[in-house]
Amino acid sequence: MILHTFTLTLGSTRPIYGSAHELRGFFATKFTEYTELHQHNADKFIYRYPVVQYKMIENVPTVIGINEGAEVLKQIFNDYQEIRLGENTYQIVERGISLKDEEFGISDKIHSYVFMTPWLALNQENYRKFYTLKGKPERDEFMRKILTGNILSMAKSLNYDVPGQIKCDTNVRFQKDRLKDVSVMVFSGKFHTNFLIPDLLGIGKSVSRGFGAVQQLKANNEGGSTCSSSSTQGAPT
Repeated sequence: MILHTFTLTLGSTRPIYGSAHELRGFFATKFTEYTELHQHNADKFIYRYPVVQYKMIENVPTVIGINEGAEVLKQIFNDYQEIRLGENTYQIVERGISLKDEEFGISDKIHSYVFMTPWLALNQENYRKFYTLKGKPERDEFMRKILTGNILSMAKSLNYDVPGQIKCDTNVRFQKDRLKDVSVMVFSGKFHTNFLIPDLLGIGKSVSRGFGAVQQLKANNEGGSTCSSSSTQGAPT
């Protein structure tokens, strides 16, 4: 399957400090007519994989649109001269644009990825279950199932019917982060899978707010354990 992506990066006259959540808030407030930018239709939240996602990659505001989200970004990417993140306003003097047609889906090779932003993998139920597991092997197997579920959820929302078994392995560590002033568990590190994912697409929960952005490593490592593509353990995207 081919995904059409539009990646936008923004540069200012001074270093930009802010969060992906604040970046999302700027676009959602500025362009309220586009539901793709904020996932709301009137007062109702649209439960689907976000086709516009916001990231702060090394303090560079980055927005990626997928398919219809890419078409929206093409229309509005130049319709502002400044952005407001929190209490700070930044003049935009540079826009980086990348338009691509990228492969997405099952591959005959194992590909390695690194999380560029923390992976918010666990819902409340899985968070509690994770803490009951004893030892690294049990936790590693649990996270492999979560990763498989996240990939399946993303694929389903993008109308991709997975034709075979997903193989994956994870090499991640957990840490604390905050989401909407709530302490959450997130993961960083790498994973390996026979699934092609375009750079900067998010996996897991709250991907529109910057969590779970991945980047493929060019020097692939061998994958590990096999995860069943029928797994339902994954947290919703």
